[in-house]
Amino acid sequence: MVRPDQRILVLFAHPGQRYSRANRDLSKAASGVDNVTLIDLYALYPRFKINIEVEQQRLLDHDVIVFQFPLLWYSVPALLKEWQDLVLEYGFAYGEGGDKLAGKCFTCVVTTGGPEEFYRVGGRNNFPLRDLLAPIEQTARLCGLRFVPPYALFAAHSAAGDDRLPRHVDGYRRLLEALRDDRLDMEAADQMRLLSAETLPMRRTAQTEVKR
Repeated sequence: MVRPDQRILVLFAHPGQRYSRANRDLSKAASGVDNVTLIDLYALYPRFKINIEVEQQRLLDHDVIVFQFPLLWYSVPALLKEWQDLVLEYGFAYGEGGDKLAGKCFTCVVTTGGPEEFYRVGGRNNFPLRDLLAPIEQTARLCGLRFVPPYALFAAHSAAGDDRLPRHVDGYRRLLEALRDDRLDMEAADQMRLLSAETLPMRRTAQTEVKR
């Protein structure tokens, strides 16, 4: 059962941050939300020497896990894949006795270089974005995590030059706050392929009803 005031762990992986305004702005927004711990994996592990015990304890200490990354060759950046391979061990995250993450919430925050029309059957990339992220979704489910549809920004480079990026950053902040405070409508989210700033399904609370 999701409880209010949850602790959120954002694992941020971007090998070329100096070229990405979108992910810099998203990370800055996340780090400013109460109860959010943002870990810059490439800054912490530039040589890919991941401290498994530290990372597993981080997972245990938080209630919501977020992967934030740019889509690179239709997958996660290399360090985030290495993190999954090492940290999500048999007996810890899955398999016999591997129930340490069961019941926690998981989502991923993804930026793409191509526009949304590229990510469809018959489009330039042949598959919808959610389909390309299926390995992450199945990993989460195998670990007993409660999967929330990805929060996605398409054509991130051009978004920095129009009003889409500020709206997306604000939506990210609202998403994290909603996950923290148990205000995201999970049943409505389950019916959606992707989340965006315009489509975040919020659950009514007693406070909301009073304001009405």
